[in-house]
Amino acid sequence: FAFSGYVGDVAPVDRDALRHGLGWSPDEKVVVAAGGGSGAGGDLLRRVVDAFPAARAAVPGLRLVVVAGPRLDPARLPAHEGMEVHGYVDRLHRLLAACDLAVTHGGLTTTMTLTAHRRPFLYVPLRNHFEQSFHVRHRLDRYRAGRHIAWEDAAPEALAAAIAAEVGRPVDYRPVET
Repeated sequence: FAFSGYVGDVAPVDRDALRHGLGWSPDEKVVVAAGGGSGAGGDLLRRVVDAFPAARAAVPGLRLVVVAGPRLDPARLPAHEGMEVHGYVDRLHRLLAACDLAVTHGGLTTTMTLTAHRRPFLYVPLRNHFEQSFHVRHRLDRYRAGRHIAWEDAAPEALAAAIAAEVGRPVDYRPVET
């Protein structure tokens, strides 16, 4: 099974080996926030970064890995202890497979990668984006995957509470069809 070249084989991955290779300890909780490659994700990433101190207060030792993408300057995001910001990341799917929670827009490739790897995630579709708001959401609902948050409900306080509630949560997604 190949999903746009990112998921690859849906056979189980060795998460422990991935985490070790990324420098993540087995017991730490890691959130990956990815804004996509177009630059449209900057507002969501800023909200996640603003939410991070409260989320970390609720989940001590929480780590946030922000992937700004190729069109957002990582230096434009504020810094917090326990947070790292990267521009473009080669093989982002590895971070998604290894994380304890992801926060992203409703892009089909990213959300289906998370679904295939059975990782909990929050997705906040771009406002008025037909594909993300309807097509992708419908597909994710069929898989019982992810937690949808409307943009209007994605204030930093609400994101912090959702991150704290969802990080590391066991999931019961339907298997991705091959």
